[in-house]
Amino acid sequence: MSATRAVVTGGSGFIGGHLVDRLLARGDEVTTFDAGPLPEHRRRTWEDVRHVQGDIRDLDRLAEAIRPGVDVVYHLAAVVGVDQYLARPLDVIDINFGGTRNVLELAARAGARVVVASTSEVFGKNPVVPWSEDGDRVLGPTSVDRWTYSSAKALTEHLTYAFGRQHGLPVTIVRYFNAYGPGQRPAYIVSRNVHRALNGRPLVTYDQGRQTRCFTYVGDAVEGTLLAAASPEAVGESFNLGSMTETAVGDAIALIAKLTEADVETLAVDTRQTYGASYEDLTRRVPDNAKARRVLGWEPGTSLQDGLVQAIEWARANPWWLALPDSGAS
Repeated sequence: MSATRAVVTGGSGFIGGHLVDRLLARGDEVTTFDAGPLPEHRRRTWEDVRHVQGDIRDLDRLAEAIRPGVDVVYHLAAVVGVDQYLARPLDVIDINFGGTRNVLELAARAGARVVVASTSEVFGKNPVVPWSEDGDRVLGPTSVDRWTYSSAKALTEHLTYAFGRQHGLPVTIVRYFNAYGPGQRPAYIVSRNVHRALNGRPLVTYDQGRQTRCFTYVGDAVEGTLLAAASPEAVGESFNLGSMTETAVGDAIALIAKLTEADVETLAVDTRQTYGASYEDLTRRVPDNAKARRVLGWEPGTSLQDGLVQAIEWARANPWWLALPDSGAS
């Protein structure tokens, strides 16, 4: 198999970083595009990566990364996280939507294939689970900042389909469901509580921990992304990349406490009281991943316990990550 020339926007991020590791391991030529410089821990291991720093809303700067000759663009750059879309709702819209428009336009010029990363959030609070790829979107009012991310990512999906249909651009959408694993910013259910447990701080459970999630190990999510990029049948399609094992958030946090042997208390947080009317939690978030299994031959192979063990071992070996501040959960 010949080396692929790949661009990864958001390559310094959580899933993007794991994706770049996999591309390099198989011998691909990789360019990353991010708003900031390569983090120190990436510079030590990504000697062969070409990095372009810039604002993804700057078409000319982005063109330094997405150039003729590129085979595939993995578009993962986004403003993500509850703390971010409550604090920066305008940036969520501008960067997710405007940035994706630029990526698609430049990929069309370059003749590259595009895989666009989307999210389970596009389904909103549709009560009918599991969600298939063509499931309905059910959202709250536009006055609630909680829904800016869902709406912006849904618009990026509309853009992606439109470029495919009007310009013949080979595009694929992958939707991640509660990805977790080594290196994730400590602002999410798993990463924040692993971070707090290993720092000897109280764990945090939101709304009694009764809401459920389908936690998906980052390595499985990356594998699905690579399969989507390689499959001719995936062109013009979207795929749910998520485990179908539904776990109560409280149970996941209890498992983190057990695996870290953390002798700490658990704090109960009421999201309505903490975040106010700008936030609304989801009680269930469950994908139907039958299409990914059928078309891509993909299925998540990492149990929550095994994935947590890997995340905890990595965290213990990386004190720089433990020194980061935590900033909310989703």
